[in-house]
Amino acid sequence: MPPFDAPFDVAEGAALLERTPAVLSAWLAGLPEPWVRANEGAETWSAFDVVGHLIDGEETDWIPRAQIILAQQAARRFVPFDRFRHLRDPRDLDARLARFRDLRAENVATLRGWKLTPAQLELAGEHPELGPVTLAQLLATWVAHDLDHLMQIARVMGKRYAAAVGPWTAYLRVVRS
Repeated sequence: MPPFDAPFDVAEGAALLERTPAVLSAWLAGLPEPWVRANEGAETWSAFDVVGHLIDGEETDWIPRAQIILAQQAARRFVPFDRFRHLRDPRDLDARLARFRDLRAENVATLRGWKLTPAQLELAGEHPELGPVTLAQLLATWVAHDLDHLMQIARVMGKRYAAAVGPWTAYLRVVRS
């Protein structure tokens, strides 16, 4: 099977999901504010903002939506996700990292505890914008979502030195993207 065509695997997905909090803590904890607060301009997110957004997903998105799918009630439509809720969170970065770590540990334990079958992974719910989605798609998106935001953080942080690297810009995608 080509590496870019892998079906969702719960154990593999959980293995990545459980590592994201440690990656973020190792990367961001104790950094000077300019690194964690840098963004790409108006209405874009810094690393600080991304951690808040990931907390929101843990609280209101991935597991709650999976529970809606698994319940198979008549109403399977997901509650819309507030992508900007984290902007109202007063916690500092250390508190956010700790909250994310704790929530993610609980949610990965829940995911593993379900011992999902292939039939359950094919159950569907309804996304408010995308329409019908399977549990496997939701869970695969959770994993890809983590990777997307790790990539975003690297891009935003890299751009801080876009001018400072001078001619090496030609070799550094992170300052050009």
